Parts: sequence; C-alpha cells; structure tokens
Amino acid sequence: MRAVLIAIIGENCVGKSTLADKLNKKLAAKIYSGKDYLRLEKSPSAAAESFKKLLREALTGENIIYLITEKEHLALLPEGTFKIVLTAEIDVIKERFKARMRGTLPLPLEKMLEAKHGMYDNLQCDLKLDSKYNIEDIFEKLI
Repeated sequence: MRAVLIAIIGENCVGKSTLADKLNKKLAAKIYSGKDYLRLEKSPSAAAESFKKLLREALTGENIIYLITEKEHLALLPEGTFKIVLTAEIDVIKERFKARMRGTLPLPLEKMLEAKHGMYDNLQCDLKLDSKYNIEDIFEKLI
C-alpha cells in the first residue's frame, strides 16, 4: 500500500478515534487529533506551518491519520489527502457524549451538539461513512 494521509472528519463523538485505531492496525500511522500540532512549535502560526509541511510529506512518506472536528483545521490539509467524513445520528452522538460526561449531558452542551449536527454533510470527500461501516471496504478504497 502506498503512503497515505487520511483525514477523518466529523462532529464530536461520531467515532473518529475508533475508526483511526482500526485503520492504524494495518497502516502503522501516526495519529494526530485537532490541535495536537500546536506542540510542534512555540507559536501557533509556526506550528500550523510545520504541521502543513509534515502533512504534505506524508503523501509520499510516513502514514498519517488526522482527526478533525473543527472546520478551521480543514485548511491544513494538502491536496491529495484521503478525506473520510464520519457521521452518526444525533441521538447516538448525545448518548456517547453523555457517557463521556459521566452520565450527564448539560442542556447548553446538548443544544451545541444539535446546532453542529450535520455540519459536514455537504463537505466534498473521498468516502462518507456512518457508524455501520466495514473496515475492509475502507482499505479497498485506499488502495
């Protein structure tokens, strides 16, 4: 398999990390999430530039999986990134977030999740998945 840069894009609690872990079993990739790249440099702008360079190099070198929740991070992706949009029903997202919050989902947080739901529905991507994906189908698309 050629070197790959995969962006797994989706709202909170749709299963991005779970999918990344499954992909990583075959890819042995470095996994970055959200603002992890800020650790690369002292200044945020320098860190963003270093990360963009790292991502460009991943297209021909080391495998990288980048998990994106915030739209602003899409701008970091170079052309050639394999983009996967992962979705889940709003009730599934709420239940997962509730579990993450030890059983309580505050109303303001619930409203925020509802407002953001569907934010990636129209994003151009290479593969759109719901929570019932088959991991082998994804590998076939990557080859």
